[in-house]
Amino acid sequence: MSIWEYANPVKFMRSSGAILPWVVAGAAVCTIGGVLWGFLTPQDYKQGATVKIVFLHVPAAMMAINIWVMMLVTSLIWLIRRHHVSALAAKAAAPIGAVMTLIALMTGAIWGQPMWGSWWEWDPRLTSFLILFLFYIGYIALWAAVEDPDSAADLTGVLCLVGSVFALLSRYAVLFWNQGLHQGASLSVAPGERMSAVYRYPLYLSMLGFLLLFLALVLIRTRTEIRKRRLVALQAREARA
Repeated sequence: MSIWEYANPVKFMRSSGAILPWVVAGAAVCTIGGVLWGFLTPQDYKQGATVKIVFLHVPAAMMAINIWVMMLVTSLIWLIRRHHVSALAAKAAAPIGAVMTLIALMTGAIWGQPMWGSWWEWDPRLTSFLILFLFYIGYIALWAAVEDPDSAADLTGVLCLVGSVFALLSRYAVLFWNQGLHQGASLSVAPGERMSAVYRYPLYLSMLGFLLLFLALVLIRTRTEIRKRRLVALQAREARA
């Protein structure tokens, strides 16, 4: 069995419909469980209660970047192989990624105010994340502005390639610019930098929950896009009859 079989809308609808209830259930359990567990953890000796924002901020930031990577892959599949499901999956993922990026920016500001004494700083990672959010908005707007869906998929695919630079910067800005205010990776294997287990395990669960939440939402939205495409085709066929 080839993975390209799932580029067939009928095959995709059948397979996604079978797994969707399980993904939704897993997303609900892991997201709610991880966030609640995280907010019941003790205060950090340095950051106090503000450390608990990590259980929302880190998973949202992780998904904001990885969703754009997923959009890049599916856009490349569309540009190279012209599979419509991949283009619709990229379109479906964009609003979810924009919301994740906004959550990361807002929770980062809530954490930064007591830690840095400011709601916003033009830190390299913060700035690249803000630009990534603008790319998400531009991507969504471009899909809405171009009437022909194939042309819209082509143009947004190119935009996705350009925006991938800022997705990369958002991930590695702390390494590129050592003078940035933003702290290093929350999850590190380096000696002395590893997060305490009391925070690490609920964070893992929360990250898994956000991943499953994204998967559930993107499946729902992609299925909706396929149905909309079918409805337009049926209406065009009836108009010609």
